[in-house]
Amino acid sequence: MAVLDDRLVSVFDEVVGRNQGETEFHQAVREVLESLGPVVAKHPDYADSEVIRRLCEPERQIIFRVPWVDDSGRAQLNRGFRVEFNSALGPFKGGLRFHPTVYLGIVKFLGFEQIFKNALTALPIGGAKGGSDFDPKGRSDAEVMRFCQSFMMELYRHLGEYTDVPAGDIGVGGREIGYLFGQYKRITNRYESGVFTGKGLTWGGSQVRTEATGYGLAFFVDEMLRAEGGSFEGKRVVVSGSGNVAIYAIEKVRQLGGLVIACSDSSGYVVDEDGIDLDLLKEIKTAQRGRVTDYAARRNRAVFSATGSIWDVPCDIALPCATQNELDESAALTLARNGCVIVAEGANMPSTPAAIRVFAESGVRFAPGKAANAGGVATSALEMQQNASRDSWTFEYTERRLAEIMRSIHDRCLHTADEYGNPGNYVAGANITGFTRVADAMLALGIV
Repeated sequence: MAVLDDRLVSVFDEVVGRNQGETEFHQAVREVLESLGPVVAKHPDYADSEVIRRLCEPERQIIFRVPWVDDSGRAQLNRGFRVEFNSALGPFKGGLRFHPTVYLGIVKFLGFEQIFKNALTALPIGGAKGGSDFDPKGRSDAEVMRFCQSFMMELYRHLGEYTDVPAGDIGVGGREIGYLFGQYKRITNRYESGVFTGKGLTWGGSQVRTEATGYGLAFFVDEMLRAEGGSFEGKRVVVSGSGNVAIYAIEKVRQLGGLVIACSDSSGYVVDEDGIDLDLLKEIKTAQRGRVTDYAARRNRAVFSATGSIWDVPCDIALPCATQNELDESAALTLARNGCVIVAEGANMPSTPAAIRVFAESGVRFAPGKAANAGGVATSALEMQQNASRDSWTFEYTERRLAEIMRSIHDRCLHTADEYGNPGNYVAGANITGFTRVADAMLALGIV
């Protein structure tokens, strides 16, 4: 574990003391604080003004019960969350996650990460996150609708296009966003399309939003390769997960010349040395809601494994796109030993601190999620722009804007890392760039 600057030790101790048991949140805060030693040395006013301490405390935390009735007529009960973390740069912005593992610590870690991710886009949006321990898997459309409507009965009062703008995350796709927005419209009697992003294209959504996080990840890695005079051509790529982010990362990597040879889900992983058949994967995972075992059954040379780790598969580039802390120290050592040169996070905090240390010590270039997967929220902000102007952009124009944003994030990370004495360190570059942008805004706004 890296040593914290003396001026930041008390900040982290206070975070742990105030948020006991929220280990993911502690991890996310420490990862940022570890980068800020050179910043407070160069700009002691950040420490003297207590802006770092204030930044680690959410502006608002909302917890509420969500009662609903299943198809058998039985009453069910879940817990809902919204952590509005920081609005110094703009209205709160961040997704909703519906998954059984959701609790306050998960939502706070995601919201904290969102602050810096959103700041890196250079677009006027603050950081937030929310969700519920509701599991949409195996539920009928009618059950999901009733849950979403009950969830919105509480959350609506905290939302607004100038206040807080949610989007989707794990377990929340176009279906859920539709039900949530429909209930918001019903309660408020306003067609306030800018209050949600990730909407359907026929009712205010943006082109490329579905593809944005995966595409943005591939664009970011392409810039990492270009910075060293390389490209995706001939590179073997492994992508964990097979959801929205993974599928569209695979699609864009293929378009850029890479060969994706493996993907996974909670049942295991599949290796296809001919390259993942994207059409088949989309059919199984999106249309049929199937498993990667089904992919292996229908693809002659594909091999499924229910044991071991997808990170055992030799590759040049690894893209963890599943969930937090999926890539540990042992997996990192295996990747480095097998010649992996780049790891870029498509999920939020999928690499453990020990894994990140292995990458640094082994010379594996590592891009943290707050930079590499910022394409989703960047395109959400573009959707907000279109909604505000009652406009609609083409797929090509929106994708071009996304590519430009990801290129700018990459270049800012490298520039800032150089400025603070950590050349090539994308973690330091992302954390410091995001932090200084938010901290300067907080200082300008006074003690609020």
